[in-house]
Parts: sequence; structure tokens; C-alpha cells
Amino acid sequence: QVQLVESGGGLVQAGGSLRLQCTVSGDIASKYHVAWFRQAPGKDRELVASIWRNSENTDYGDSVKGRFTVSRDNAKSTVYLQMNWLKPDDSAIYYCAAEPWGATPYYLSSAYSYWGQGTQVTVSS
Repeated sequence: QVQLVESGGGLVQAGGSLRLQCTVSGDIASKYHVAWFRQAPGKDRELVASIWRNSENTDYGDSVKGRFTVSRDNAKSTVYLQMNWLKPDDSAIYYCAAEPWGATPYYLSSAYSYWGQGTQVTVSS
């Protein structure tokens, strides 16, 4: 049973940066398509970024394009989310999600079977 653990969240001022990590354990990381989602209070869970099993392709939510970068190091079983130029609207709980072989469609949370517990990101104005 694969397990996902997020880390790296915290409080940052607007314009600052954070790097989130998602550590994959219990199975081979390269077997999984991995995505980051976020959910703010009173809002639906939305896709932030997704990355294919061997980094062949990445996709981003419209609100983070040009500011966030997703990457992975399968040798370290870790997926990263580098977040730059953070805005107060980026405040949310960020979740790592994984689906073996491929998630279709990648932008829907229902396409992913495995989830981490989430990490809080708060951006102050």
C-alpha cells in the first residue's frame, strides 16, 4: 500500500516562496502519476500541478502557471512543488495525490486513489 507524506508548508509573506515535498513510500515511486491539489475553506479542491511517472509531461492549474513548478526525483521517491511569487489566494491545504500508471483525467481529484494528509500553506498580505 503506497503512502504519501507532504512536508514544507508554513506561513510566508506575499511575494515569497515555499517548496513542498511529497515523499512516496510502500511502492516504487516511478509507477505513479502524482499531482498536487489544494483546498481552501469553502472552496472546491482544485488541481495545482501534475507530473507524469518519469517527468515526461507536467500540467498546471491556470492560477499558478508561471509561478509554480512541479518536479520529481524517483531515486529519492520524492515529488516537489516549488511555489514562487505567492499570493494570499494561494493559502490552502495542499495535498499530494497519486495514481498508478496514469491518472485520467489528470485534473480531477477523483482520478487519484492515494492521498496524503495535507500540509497547510498560509500567505499573509
